[in-house]
Amino acid sequence: MKIYISADIEGVTGATHWDETEKQHSDYKEFQEQMTAEVVAACEGALNAGATEIWVQDAHDTARNIIAAKLPREVRFVRGWSGHPYMMIQALDDTFDALLLVGYHSQGGRNVNPLAHTITRRLVHVKINGQFASELLLKAYAASTLNVPVVFVSGDAGICEQAEALNSHILTVAVKYGVGNSTINIHPHLAVEKIRDSVEAALKKDNSQCNIQLPPHFSIEIRYHRHTDAYRASFFPGAALKAPDTIEFASNDFFDVMRLFLFVA
Repeated sequence: MKIYISADIEGVTGATHWDETEKQHSDYKEFQEQMTAEVVAACEGALNAGATEIWVQDAHDTARNIIAAKLPREVRFVRGWSGHPYMMIQALDDTFDALLLVGYHSQGGRNVNPLAHTITRRLVHVKINGQFASELLLKAYAASTLNVPVVFVSGDAGICEQAEALNSHILTVAVKYGVGNSTINIHPHLAVEKIRDSVEAALKKDNSQCNIQLPPHFSIEIRYHRHTDAYRASFFPGAALKAPDTIEFASNDFFDVMRLFLFVA
């Protein structure tokens, strides 16, 4: 069983302020450690379930956050950004049996995590077919093009709710929820235990139930904080200004959508 794990930091337990997610701040080290611990727990759960190959992708900011020496020896570790349109799952292909998302967070446009955003903080929100879109949704759709199911998600309560709405067979672990500019969190050690146990359970069941049906068409709306960014992005082939701070784009091919985000997000 070959497993791919994509890990972010804004959805780990305790993370509440942007300073805690950025290397240059003294707060960062604690949450780098917790991100690493939650990823290690997911790896251990996968090994307990019989995984024979595990790939871990550091998918936050510089993609150089996870402490490599703490990962199990069986892991292949992806650091940095290659420039592939799949970004946070850049090395995923159809040889993998399952995709796990650890430390994921709610999307821009929602109020369930002070760190909610989609792709970059330049964007106010992303919509796909009229609905606010998260990084989870983007990765789930991308994985679906490769016939790889998302079987597990951990992060804030909002992203776990979205995962369950997308497919009720996806197992989730909500480690916190947001209230205004605050978060209410479970204990870091409990988060690790829950992730380890839930990943093992997720990989021991029929993963085919987690397959996601792709829409036949994708209508994309991207709203920026700065209208100047929207103007520049509107020159991407197929994109157009919808409003001074918003572009739109449409395609029947989700790879086209991911390529759009690579260049304009």
